[in-house]
Amino acid sequence: MSYFKIKKLQKEHISPYNVKKFLFKMIQDEFGFGFIPEYHQDIKKMEDYYLDPERNNFFLAIDHDTEKIIGTIGIRAYDRDYPIFKDLYNPQTTASLWRVFVDKPWRRNGVASALVHMAEDFCRKKGYDKIYLHTQKTVHGSLDFWISNNYQIVNDTGNHLKTVHMEKNLRNITSISDNHGLLIFQG
Repeated sequence: MSYFKIKKLQKEHISPYNVKKFLFKMIQDEFGFGFIPEYHQDIKKMEDYYLDPERNNFFLAIDHDTEKIIGTIGIRAYDRDYPIFKDLYNPQTTASLWRVFVDKPWRRNGVASALVHMAEDFCRKKGYDKIYLHTQKTVHGSLDFWISNNYQIVNDTGNHLKTVHMEKNLRNITSISDNHGLLIFQG
């Protein structure tokens, strides 16, 4: 039986946990490319994107035995400029999920679900009405996972990356946190 814990990322965790290295490894494994400046500034400047803004956050799933990262999720106030969503999303009412990754050996053990529930709880407490995300159909199981968590497709781009834009209404979500920023799960 395996245990993992969810921690809110602090500045002092970034280097010891090798957060950036984990994220770039996951991007390489899932998408087959490395650092691209226009797509990955949030990883290079995690404090600016996730830790300093009051309504943003980043959670880590940590293997209880090895203390290594096994999953991540980032939350930011909606900050995209997609023309199709101009009047639909804004940073006051909409959060967006980023960098949702789970290391392959830990998949199907509840890690992603635990991270998403923590993120949704955080977003609800910060007063967001909706969560926006985009995913790619090319990532095995991703679209099914989001649909099973009650995210709705709002735009299927049909582009070369097979990007799908999704959202979830937060008005009926109940809090799960323990107010200590750390939860332990068994998978």
